[in-house]
Amino acid sequence: MIAGVQGITNIVEAMHRNIAGRAPIKGASLPGPTRGISGFVYRRVRGVTSLVGKGLDAAFSQLAKRVRGGEASAGREAARAAANGLFGDYLAETGNSLTIQMALRYAGKPILIQRDALRLMLSAAGDKPAAGTKLLIMVHGLCMNDLQWQRAGHDHGKVLGAAKGATVLYLHYNTGRHIAENGREFADLLESLIQEWPVRLKGVTIVGHSMGGLVTRSACEVAKAAKQTWLRHLKAMVFLGTPHLGAPLERAGRGLDLLLDVSPYTAPFARIGLTRSAGIQDLRHGRFTEPSAKDGQPALPAGVACFAIAASRQRPPTSAGVGRRGDGLVPIASALALPLPTSHQAIFYELNHFDLLSSSAVCDKISVWL
Repeated sequence: MIAGVQGITNIVEAMHRNIAGRAPIKGASLPGPTRGISGFVYRRVRGVTSLVGKGLDAAFSQLAKRVRGGEASAGREAARAAANGLFGDYLAETGNSLTIQMALRYAGKPILIQRDALRLMLSAAGDKPAAGTKLLIMVHGLCMNDLQWQRAGHDHGKVLGAAKGATVLYLHYNTGRHIAENGREFADLLESLIQEWPVRLKGVTIVGHSMGGLVTRSACEVAKAAKQTWLRHLKAMVFLGTPHLGAPLERAGRGLDLLLDVSPYTAPFARIGLTRSAGIQDLRHGRFTEPSAKDGQPALPAGVACFAIAASRQRPPTSAGVGRRGDGLVPIASALALPLPTSHQAIFYELNHFDLLSSSAVCDKISVWL
């Protein structure tokens, strides 16, 4: 909030400077701060805002200490996840105590990745030893958290875990960071988990919703490059509404930034668009590798069965082929962009992007595939 006030102050000052200096309609903004009384006023606003910000940061730190020790509240976790999705990169850079630290969670609590601790967790959960030989990992999407796999009384993880005799873990992460950063950390986390797992594994399956699918693909790229052992245990990946070719809403946001930047009188407002987190900006083209990586979509990992599901808010298409729009956030073409056989793809109609989480029909389809 404080950063936002300071940003708006900068925008207003830039507009003031351009108007007072009679900048041309097209071209670059006038450089430098405003002068005289105006400049003094803007400096005072920034100074007072900075002091207030320090006080609020201290208050947030105290609040976070109290929150950390309590039980996971669905409402509190949802609000924190949304804040991380929108400003997570900034929260991480400034060391804000509300930043979500990546963890694998079980029943809403982070697990300790040590052999004895994992064995104790399985025992306390009442799982039979055989259940521990299969792992199912659920990866949530943008502005969400692991508890939100539970929707409308349904949780794909619980249903699939019970049907397949698998132990289900949920990834919890800061969705405002670059997708490649989360992918790298996820890969390292999986490597530690596999090395410490207390029983011999028969296989690992990952289900990713929306951005979660891109984070999973990023982790696979890291594992291939680093020759990590967990990738050899990966048997299947399922992508639910994952924007493999990007999300149009983010591209539209970037287009507005470029349009506003044409004139010095509108350019200051383009800075508002730049407050979108790194994670959101990565969704523009579905980028999940480091910026230095070669262009083009990396191949799916060899020997891993992959499946993709898209949703459409429309009714099923007519014989004329009408009805190919997406789920409101991700187009069908983007969700099904992977080079997969038609038997490994499915479209569900009259569902939006988040209905993919609560649809029993979607869950049944995944179960059949697995």
